[in-house]
Amino acid sequence: MNEKKAVILLSGGLDSITVLAYAKSQRYQCYTLSFDYGQRHNAELNAARKIAEHYQVEEHKVINLGLSDIGGSALTDENIAVPDTPQEGIPVTYVPARNTVFLAFALGWAEVLHASDIFIGVNAVDYSGYPDCRPEFINAFQNLANLATKAGVEGEQIKVHTPLILFSKAEIIQLGTRLGVDYQATVSCYAADAEGRACGHCDACRLRITGFEQAGITDPTIYQG
Repeated sequence: MNEKKAVILLSGGLDSITVLAYAKSQRYQCYTLSFDYGQRHNAELNAARKIAEHYQVEEHKVINLGLSDIGGSALTDENIAVPDTPQEGIPVTYVPARNTVFLAFALGWAEVLHASDIFIGVNAVDYSGYPDCRPEFINAFQNLANLATKAGVEGEQIKVHTPLILFSKAEIIQLGTRLGVDYQATVSCYAADAEGRACGHCDACRLRITGFEQAGITDPTIYQG
């Protein structure tokens, strides 16, 4: 039995469930980490808990963060509307420093667990203009991880894995389908209702709808209305 441990960032969305399924297929012992960071709804977190239970992970943690205290994003500030049309440049749904903060927590937990691997579902192809989903960011964080930790200084490097970073959304869906992922269990929508039903109009929904169309796979998402 392979005893590799890995911390998996699990949002409850399409990309993160695919990453978890992939890590399980590589025979990692998976420890999943989700964040209640002040986002508009808890539908993704509810999905993450169910996904973690379904995949029988070793442990699932939900960390409470106050990113809504600083605002600056349509996902954490009720005064900024979630757009329902494509935006130029970095969209208002970008949450300042989110992946930096998330990876920092994952790094700390990996040290505690003596895990040498972290998985995150960032994607540079369909990344919607988010600067913290690029390979350059991951490479920079990788360098930081091995400079700023006891494990790294003592030669036990912690590797950040981004298996989806160069995939299109269609390719992610095709990979997950091969791994047996149930995408109906996921929530990607920025404006989902209390039951987790998607709006069908936000940036995340548009990417998801197009991804299923291009993958030639029926979209199992439950939409509002």
